[in-house]
Amino acid sequence: MDIELRHIHKRFGPVHANNDINLTFLGGRIYGVLGENGAGKSTLMKILSGYQPADSGSILLDGTEVDYRNPQIALHYGVGMLQQDPLDVPAFTVLENFIFGAIGARGYRGHAAARLLREVCSRFGFELDPDTPIASLSIGGRQQLEIARLLALGVKTLILDEPTTGISAEQKTILFNALKSLAKNDGLSVLLVSHKLEDVIALCDEVAVLRAGKLVGTRALPATPSELVALMFGQILEPAQRIAVNLDNAAEAIRFENVTLRSKRLQVKDFNLNVRAGEVIGLAGLDGSGQELFLRACVGLAKPAVGHIHFEGRDMTGASFRQFLAAGAAFSAAGRLEEGLIAGLTLTEHTALMTEHHPVIDWGRARQRTINRIQTYHVRGTPESQIEQLSGGNQQRMLMALMPESAVLLALEQPTRGLDVDSARWIWQQLMVRRDIGAAIVFSSPDLDEIVTYSDRILVFYAGRVTEIPDARQATIDQLGRLIGGHNEEVPR
Repeated sequence: MDIELRHIHKRFGPVHANNDINLTFLGGRIYGVLGENGAGKSTLMKILSGYQPADSGSILLDGTEVDYRNPQIALHYGVGMLQQDPLDVPAFTVLENFIFGAIGARGYRGHAAARLLREVCSRFGFELDPDTPIASLSIGGRQQLEIARLLALGVKTLILDEPTTGISAEQKTILFNALKSLAKNDGLSVLLVSHKLEDVIALCDEVAVLRAGKLVGTRALPATPSELVALMFGQILEPAQRIAVNLDNAAEAIRFENVTLRSKRLQVKDFNLNVRAGEVIGLAGLDGSGQELFLRACVGLAKPAVGHIHFEGRDMTGASFRQFLAAGAAFSAAGRLEEGLIAGLTLTEHTALMTEHHPVIDWGRARQRTINRIQTYHVRGTPESQIEQLSGGNQQRMLMALMPESAVLLALEQPTRGLDVDSARWIWQQLMVRRDIGAAIVFSSPDLDEIVTYSDRILVFYAGRVTEIPDARQATIDQLGRLIGGHNEEVPR
């Protein structure tokens, strides 16, 4: 299906998110949609998929102008979108969500739906148990379900917003091969919104680049990452640099002593670790390998079944999340709108929740604090903006802005999730400032380059087993890949 966007405009208050966008996407081709955070990529894709209307402009499908104002009608025309934060019902199982997405479209249910789900998952190499509650799935698993559901609905244009977050390299290869087959053999238009330039280069035939709401150019691929970065930012960015710190006499921030952590599906057994003030520890592994469980144990959201957790020398075994917060721990979840932020609240209301501790809120003070955070963290929004009105990257910036300034330990799930390369580097500059004044940082990331670049030590999780790389400077991407895949090997010390 061929798509033409003509003179698309969209404003959110003073922000001109899409400014006279004209683009054509042809059936049978795969397009990358690139731009820095807040450039207007997701807004444009939401307009195309019916999640929000344009202020003006038109959409043509196979030469016929269409006017749809909700995603159900867009699906009727064959346009479906995987959101950066998957849209599902946490109380439902995988199969119930799969069927829920099909109501009014194909009407299948029960055994027929389970059979269709298995067929789609088999084609993509996804492992989704139909009876698993959505609430227990990782972000990656929920994305896989969304992709399976859209393909089962028979979409002709598939829009993917950051689809490779949380899936393995093998799953990504299977996904990309399937998308190439869908484009070549079935004539699908595939639109990929991604900040992972290596994914765009590996998958796409052409890219469209937005900057500050405007289309600044298109380019056929192949191209180098540096060439795409120059299109996105107007300049070539130098590689990120990190200065190591001396930790020989650093105080203890958190210590795990013979700890065993258990979830319904996993056990991290007999775990020992001492994290020092000013130290950065990166966690690598596929979703569900144990790093999420460990991060939550750092802040009292997961309790040890065995062993002890000491925070700044104090035994905090079994302490609540609130007690860990009071002691100086802070946590940032990968699911921004599920665990980190509250849909429907403004930026000022978020700040008030974090900083106003009296029965009567001083809204003037909260608003000024919000303005300061917006300016410091370069958030594209206003104190009155509702959090869901921000782009995913700006939500991530706001989430980081809400981290307590006096935190002793920052436990961060994918702190640069959904951020462009420049924004990700900027976030790490802010985190390094926290590190330099003594905060310990423990973070997970699917980006192995990020882990190698910023970590002092690396912990690799595989099915609950933990392998420590004591000097991240000695680590290689190939070595991490092998460990993530479960291959045992000697780690130099």
